[in-house]
Amino acid sequence: MNKVKREEIFHRLRDANPNPTTELVYASTFELLIAVILSAQSTDKGVNKATANLFPAAHTPEAIVALGEEGLKDYIKTIGLFNSKAKNIIATCRMLIDKHGSAVPQDRAALEALPGVGRKTANVVLNTAFHQPTMAVDTHIFRVANRTGIAPGKNVLEVEKGLLKNIPKEYLLDAHHWLILHGRYTCVARTPKCKHCIIADLCDFKEKTV
Repeated sequence: MNKVKREEIFHRLRDANPNPTTELVYASTFELLIAVILSAQSTDKGVNKATANLFPAAHTPEAIVALGEEGLKDYIKTIGLFNSKAKNIIATCRMLIDKHGSAVPQDRAALEALPGVGRKTANVVLNTAFHQPTMAVDTHIFRVANRTGIAPGKNVLEVEKGLLKNIPKEYLLDAHHWLILHGRYTCVARTPKCKHCIIADLCDFKEKTV
């Protein structure tokens, strides 16, 4: 895919959604971090349902540590992998208290040192909370990048590097959200909704459903 096509793709995505954001519900950077940890292999809808009860009861590292693992599990037991997530979240909260003054760090290395926080989670927090032009490649973005030809890659890191290199700078800050939403609602896994896609004429996908 050439530069002109990429430019037009993101121009259209921006026109359609000028202020994109995550569908996770949160009221602070800390709540965002917890929600993103919980969202691994889970839906945003499922996470929001759990945190709607959790955050009013505990929305600081100290409050979540006070719940303890078992107490936290009661709030997140509807979410996949809740046992390991509870363990990681408690450990992360303790580390935030001990090493970061209960604040979420703004650099990648410190974020990735937190239990349960990998590169993708760090990228989401850096982008959404701290407005850094990162690219958190989940299954949706991986599919869209490869299917459209915007940034093909054999693995997540290849796609991430390709997107950071190929997306025009003026669109890079919000590109993460546009691509996730496009993959979630239009360029879906089984049968992409090409008939309703605003970038179908620019996409390199050979098996369009139009």
